[in-house]
Amino acid sequence: MTQLVLWDIDHTLVDTRGVGRSLFAEAFRKATGQEMREQAKVDGMTDPVIFRETAKLHGLTTTRADFQAFAQTLGEEHVRCAAALRERGHALKGAASVLRALSAYGLRQTVVTGNIRAAAEVKIAAFGLDHHLDLSIGAYGEDADERAELVALALERADRQASVAVLVGDTPADVKAGLSAGVRVIGVATGRSSADDLHEAGAIEVLSDLSDTSSVLRALTRRA
Repeated sequence: MTQLVLWDIDHTLVDTRGVGRSLFAEAFRKATGQEMREQAKVDGMTDPVIFRETAKLHGLTTTRADFQAFAQTLGEEHVRCAAALRERGHALKGAASVLRALSAYGLRQTVVTGNIRAAAEVKIAAFGLDHHLDLSIGAYGEDADERAELVALALERADRQASVAVLVGDTPADVKAGLSAGVRVIGVATGRSSADDLHEAGAIEVLSDLSDTSSVLRALTRRA
C-alpha cells in the first residue's frame, strides 16, 4: 500500500497566476544584469535548466555559480513578495482537503519540484499547505537538473522504496520522471497538459482535478 506521496507544486497544488514568472524575471535581471525578454519552456523543467536555457535566449553562457547567485536572489524575491503571492495566486481546488485527508490516513507526504527550496517553501506556506508536508525529505531544483534524479533523491531521503510511493503531477515530465524511478504516477490535468498527454506519458490514472477528495484518496492509496 502507499506509504509516501510525492507532490509536484506548480499547477498541481498551487497556481501563482503569473507571480512566479515575475519573480523569476526580477531575479534574472539582478543576477545577469539583463532584462528577461523571454523565458525558456517551464512546464516540467527544473529551475537550473530554465535559468540556463533562458540565459541562452539572451546570448549568455552561465555556470553553476551563476545559477547559485540567481537561486539566492530568487529565494529572496519569493520571501519579499509572499503577500503578493497570497493575494494573486491560490491553492488549487481540493488541494488542502486532500493533503489533510492523506495525513489523517497516516501517509507521509512531501514535494518533488523543479522549484528551488526557498521558493517552494514560500509557495506552499502562502496557501496554508505546509502543515501536512514533510519538506525536509523533499527534492528541489537546486538538488539536480533532471526530475528523475529528484524522485530518486526524495525516496532516499524518506528511506522508502519506489514500490510504496506514488507521485502526483500535471506534466508528462512529472510522469516520466516518476516512472523512470519505478514510482506509480497519478496525473492531474490542472496545468497546460491534457489528460490525453498524461495518459500517453504513462500515468496509470489521470484526474481532472483534486476537488473530489474521496476519488483522489482512492487513486492514491490503492494497491499498484
